[in-house]
Amino acid sequence: MLTITAALFDQIVAHARQDHPDEACGVVAGPAGTGRPERFIPMLNVARSPTFYEFDSGDLLKLYREMDDRDEEPVVIYHSHTATEAYPSRTDLAYANEPEAHYVLVSTADTDDAGPFQFRSYRIVDGEVTEEEVKVVESY
Repeated sequence: MLTITAALFDQIVAHARQDHPDEACGVVAGPAGTGRPERFIPMLNVARSPTFYEFDSGDLLKLYREMDDRDEEPVVIYHSHTATEAYPSRTDLAYANEPEAHYVLVSTADTDDAGPFQFRSYRIVDGEVTEEEVKVVESY
């Protein structure tokens, strides 16, 4: 199960809506070994695409060095789908290389006046996708 604060939930959704019609992407880091998402880090989708996301390799290297210096790890890796449901695509599976991370997908397929959206979380290990419950809390 992914337990996440309402503030982080809202930041992820806002980023997804802000970048629509392109896919948004980012990371929520947390203290190593805790599984607790704490620090919201929106990233630039250098692909600037409605159907694909790609982290800038230099930004990603900088982020991993920073997390290492702060004794953090990527607890949540998120991105949005702008025209399809919030379920990992084949491309998403190919790029999922953090077996301990929660992979969050937000669908912004229906964005009229902040209408319905999907916020779903998965574990992806060796290409196997397992959906997990998302529990939104006010604080940890």
